[in-house]
Amino acid sequence: MLTTYVRNKYDLHWQKIIFAIVTGILVLGFSPKSQAQRYKYKRIYDEFYDEKLVHFGFLFGFGDARFNLYHGPQVAAPSDTSRSIVSPGNFAFLVGGIANFTLSKHFDLKTGINIALYGREIDYRFNNSPNYPPELRESTWLEIPVLLKLKSQRRGNSRMFVDAGFKIGLEANVRKNAATTTRLNTKTGDFSIEYGIGFEQFFKYFKFTPELRFSHGLANMYVAPTNPLSYSNAIQRLNSHSVTLYLMFE
Repeated sequence: MLTTYVRNKYDLHWQKIIFAIVTGILVLGFSPKSQAQRYKYKRIYDEFYDEKLVHFGFLFGFGDARFNLYHGPQVAAPSDTSRSIVSPGNFAFLVGGIANFTLSKHFDLKTGINIALYGREIDYRFNNSPNYPPELRESTWLEIPVLLKLKSQRRGNSRMFVDAGFKIGLEANVRKNAATTTRLNTKTGDFSIEYGIGFEQFFKYFKFTPELRFSHGLANMYVAPTNPLSYSNAIQRLNSHSVTLYLMFE
């Protein structure tokens, strides 16, 4: 009888020990200190960035540029042997400066001056003769975009944004007497609407902002040639169009 009592007593003792160990593990596991150790602290860079009124930076852009082309009535005329006139995409490269003005918690005004290199191309294709060599319209432009940016709430060191606005362009390397040749000629000024989407990533010493932006020209850039032999007589309207990936650093 005594042996049974002693065994029961020790069984009860071990149950208390096991219960105490399990309770201690649970308490330590759900303690604030334990929870803090499970999540690594992430440093917030430039925490008061939005409290500054103006930020400056620079950008690089790589994209695809072409003309939105509209045929004239000559294409449909029976005497015209032209089958089609198209403008395939070609290279675009930009470099410039940025000025970003903070308007409110979620809105910024973004502008700057860019130097852009475009290689817009026109291809003429015929029914009864070999295709005419493509006309590559290489040009250098000075551009000033003005965009209103809507930015999301910042999550750590990242946030998304969308922007929209307009862009004024002025061609810098104008060709003289182009209208009297058989080659394609275009106007030296342009006005475009632009919109894009991107995200901001904050680092210790700078902010990196990639953005995909679309540009649609509103002005008719076509200049009718005085030479009646020019193949571009079959064109009625040309509008600029580009899709550009911007890499911005502020």
